[in-house]
Amino acid sequence: MRTNGINHLALVCRDMAETVRFYTEVLEMPLVKTVALPDGGQHFFFDCGGGSTVAFFWWPDAPPAAPGIAAVADFPARPKSAVGSMNHVAFHMEDEALEAAIGRLQAAGVKVSLPVVINHDDSEMGVAREPHPGVWIRSVYFQDPNGIMLEFAATLRGWRPDDVRHPPARAVQPAEA
Repeated sequence: MRTNGINHLALVCRDMAETVRFYTEVLEMPLVKTVALPDGGQHFFFDCGGGSTVAFFWWPDAPPAAPGIAAVADFPARPKSAVGSMNHVAFHMEDEALEAAIGRLQAAGVKVSLPVVINHDDSEMGVAREPHPGVWIRSVYFQDPNGIMLEFAATLRGWRPDDVRHPPARAVQPAEA
């Protein structure tokens, strides 16, 4: 079986108008499809590039957000979320465009991760203060109006055979689905 990437990721928002404004005006992702659901809800799709979309459901009676359980509460301070949750969405971005994107987010009043740009490397901590030849991805993390953790990720190199070197961990008692 071979897929061709992500078609869309479907998330849930608290207010569709607020979400449309953020994704179209702040992130500059065109709204490409809207669906009115028979139960009174809505399902809207935004073009996030590369032939993929990020979509949102909205229902007037959706359960409340659950930061730290169904979503990340704060990154990088509290990065954990529950089994079966969505931790964050990372969007590809060229490294040269990262600084301008951060400026745009900050100008729109969006709180970004501290340090602002995170240099992911293969060190024990997994991050470096400054870029160096071992940094494989540079990222900035921020939340949308729904509390969904987002990332702009600039991949600096392709995958190599030595990038897969850790055995998968086993839970002492596997979580129930």
